[in-house]
Amino acid sequence: MRSPLMRPILTAALLLPLAACAHAPGQPPAPPPAAEGACSNDGLERFIGQQASSETGAALLQASHARTLRWGPPDSAMTMDFRPDRLTVSYDRTMTITSARCG
Repeated sequence: MRSPLMRPILTAALLLPLAACAHAPGQPPAPPPAAEGACSNDGLERFIGQQASSETGAALLQASHARTLRWGPPDSAMTMDFRPDRLTVSYDRTMTITSARCG
C-alpha cells in the first residue's frame, strides 16, 4: 500500500528536471559558453584564390584560431553539423580555395 505522501513526492521528482530547463518568459535561453578554440571568420577572405596545401591549412588554422580544419573537396557531401571550433575550407578541381568558414 502506498503512503499518501508518495504521490506529491513522485510528482515533484518527475517535474524537477523540467523546471531546470525553464527560463523566464520573453527571455531567450542563455547562450552556451564559448568553446575553447572557437573559430573566427575575420580575415579569412584573404585565403580565397590561394592553393590548398598543408602550409595554407596551417596558416588558415592560425588565422581563424580554430581547433580543427576540415577540407571540402569538389563535388563532395559534408555534414551540416555546427562545431564552433572547426574551420571548413572548400576548394575546386584545381586545388584553389573557394571558401573558408567557421562551423
